[in-house]
This record gives sequence, C-alpha cells and structure tokens, in this order.
Amino acid sequence: MFVSGFTFIRNAVRFDYPIVEAIRSILPLCDEVVVAVGRSDDNTRELIEQIGSDKIRILDTVWDDALREGGRVLAEETNKAFAAVNPKADWCFYIQGDEVIHERDHPAIRQAMLQWKDDPRVEGLLFRYFHFYGSYDYVGDSTRWYRREVRIVRRDPAIVSFRDAQGFRKSGRPLWVKPVDAVVHHYGWVKPPEQQQAKQRSFHALWHSDEWVRDRVGTNSTFDYSGIDSLAPFKGSHPAVIRERIQRQNWTFDFDPSRRRLSIKSKFKLWVEHLTGWLPGEYRNYRLLR
Repeated sequence: MFVSGFTFIRNAVRFDYPIVEAIRSILPLCDEVVVAVGRSDDNTRELIEQIGSDKIRILDTVWDDALREGGRVLAEETNKAFAAVNPKADWCFYIQGDEVIHERDHPAIRQAMLQWKDDPRVEGLLFRYFHFYGSYDYVGDSTRWYRREVRIVRRDPAIVSFRDAQGFRKSGRPLWVKPVDAVVHHYGWVKPPEQQQAKQRSFHALWHSDEWVRDRVGTNSTFDYSGIDSLAPFKGSHPAVIRERIQRQNWTFDFDPSRRRLSIKSKFKLWVEHLTGWLPGEYRNYRLLR
C-alpha cells in the first residue's frame, strides 16, 4: 500500500499555523507528503525544509488572491497539491495547516486504509473532530462546529477539493465513505489574540471585499475570544508533536462551561441529538456506506 500525504500553506510563521506539527503527525503513515507552499511574506518555505524528512516534496505555488468567492483559492491550492501526488498512491491523506493527528490513532487509520484499499465503493475515509477554541483546554460543543469530515481519499482525477477546501467531491457529488476510529485535532482557533486577529483579516479577505473585512472583523489589534456560545473542557491528551507548542502558550483564556449562551434552536437540536444520536440539520459533505 502506497500512501501520499498532501497539504498547502502560506505565511505559516506570520499567522502562527502549526503546519510543522500537522505534517509530522501524518509522516509515519505516508510514503510521501506533497506540500504546496504559496509565495509568502515570511520564511514558511524554510520552515517546511527544516522538518528534514526525505518524504517531503515541496511544490512552490502562487495564490490567486482574486478568487474571493467562497474561498475558492483554498480549494485551488489543495488541488495543486493533490494533483502532484505519486500516481501509484492507493490513498491520499489530506491535512490542513492547523490540523493534527494523534499518534494513538495511527494503527486504526492504517488498518482502515488496508481494510478498504481494494473496495472501489469506498472513495474516502471519514474522521471525527475536536475543535479547540481560545486555548488548548477547551473544545467547541455547540452546533456551530462540523463534527466529521473526509481526510483520506483515493487518488482519482475525478475527486476535487470542494468550495473552501473543507472536503471533497467526485464529479460534483459527495464521496462515498467509511468512518475511521480517529480524530482530527483542529487548532485553528488557538492562537495569541494578536495573531488570531491578523489571521481573521487575512482569512476573510479570501471570501469578502476589503470593506466587508473592515466592517465585520474590525480594526482592533487583538481578537476577542469571549463571544463564543459554548465550550467544554478538554479531558483527553494532545498529540505528542504539538505538546512543545502547548508548553510555549503565552496567553490566558478562561471560560465557564456552565454559562452556555445557546439559542433556543441550538438547544433543541442538542436535545434531539441527546435522545436519538441524530443532530438535525448537521452539515454532511459525504455519504456513508452501510
């Protein structure tokens, strides 16, 4: 079995992306990792080079910042990396610059890839998510967070990144997938407030006009984490590759989980999920094979 990893990144240092940890978290499962490095305003390329693995292949790219509608430039950069993987790959492991895989899940991921490798019905593998917010101590637990997404796909020219690169489509439809007993640790909402605010300006500029960004993101120099509706304490363990970063955390964020600010609609949805296991209106960019 040959597994190709792929990802994209730009301005990782400037916006404090844990891209090194993201890549290292999948390296043991991959025979190669293609990294599409966009032309940056910092030393992002050198950061990737310093990982020092002969499995890594850098693809230099230039982002088209004019593609603001729906964050299409993110999908375009994902597709560049995906198109560059080894043609003999059985599976392609996609990881974004703020996502990290726990080493304890490696055996289950490897087993799932082996189990479904020769079943053409299975076009991708589905992961669960922890969305960290404000600090490494809290995870989002309201309906605003997506619960699952496809992160391993077949090497198939008909499969492409969808919309803003959250998931994938094949010939315009969601992929048929099997779940894998593994979790993506998403750290995109864990940054020093200054870098989080800078990231928000840059990130929303991929979707909206300069006027929209100024009016909605604001002109403050720091991001206000206090507007979140609901969080739960994180009681698990973090992936080993990110623990050093966690020890360097230099800001404080406190949240009282008992003071949830949920809408009536969200409360109803969570109540239904508690009773039935089904979350009404949950976004699913995939189709589960039974």
